[in-house]
Amino acid sequence: MHYMLMPLRRYADFSGRSRRMEFWMWKLFVFLVGMAFSVVMIAVGGASLAGGDPESIAAAGGSMMIVMLVYLLFGLAVFIPDLAVTVRRLHDTNRTGWWILAPFVPYAVGIAAVVGGASTGAQDGATAGGVVGLVAMLVAVVLGIVLLVFMFLEGTRGPNRFGPDPKGATDGDHRRTFA
Repeated sequence: MHYMLMPLRRYADFSGRSRRMEFWMWKLFVFLVGMAFSVVMIAVGGASLAGGDPESIAAAGGSMMIVMLVYLLFGLAVFIPDLAVTVRRLHDTNRTGWWILAPFVPYAVGIAAVVGGASTGAQDGATAGGVVGLVAMLVAVVLGIVLLVFMFLEGTRGPNRFGPDPKGATDGDHRRTFA
């Protein structure tokens, strides 16, 4: 539980390093909260929809909107710590936090190519924009997978340019301490 909530204690701390345990326990915490909201949504809406009464369906819709609004507020509240722990995790692997933007750059290029190609009005422009967009989306997926692999990699042993080893090992000590 300690590692699950550590990113909340380091809310907007983009400096330093975070070990795999902190990153993945945080992701598990966010996932479990999301699943809890999903269960509440199903419980609130499922019974009303199964009954078929229009008034209960309308009431369930309102209740589901409230649950969705609370979940949206939760998502907004954890956005900054989620971004910060991801940047710190990249720092632990001795990579800059800007890697987090790697999948979004070709995605933006792909969107621009598709929109630009479609706005020309010519068939050739639309086809070229579609091809460039498809290639850019494939590059975005590959970069997303690369970023995911980075999250699984072991951190740099000993201090690196982003700070001391969060596991406590030094350059001369090849044993890891798991505190």
